[in-house]
Amino acid sequence: MSDLPPDLARLRTVVTYLRASLGRAEQALALAETQASLDAARRPLPEPPAWLIEHGIGASRPLIRVHAGRCWDTRNRCSPVDVEQARRALAEGVPGCPHCRPHVALGVLD
Repeated sequence: MSDLPPDLARLRTVVTYLRASLGRAEQALALAETQASLDAARRPLPEPPAWLIEHGIGASRPLIRVHAGRCWDTRNRCSPVDVEQARRALAEGVPGCPHCRPHVALGVLD
């Protein structure tokens, strides 16, 4: 059993109504998507990590350099670390970045 009317005139009326409803629903969806993208654009960026360690390439991925979180010279092989891990890496001989000089900020002298 169908809940649609059997005659042509009423079926056309139902289709016209549904098309109009679909148009309103599509407009509401487009407006909601636009608003969501505007809200996402206004959302502040997450705070960068305070300290980064740059890793080398390969299976062993040796530690290359320690960076401050906002350093402009970081690469895509960096991972965030806490202050103690950054200090430990510097103390163990991992060089600090010559640009952001994390060893100075952390009080670890060469």
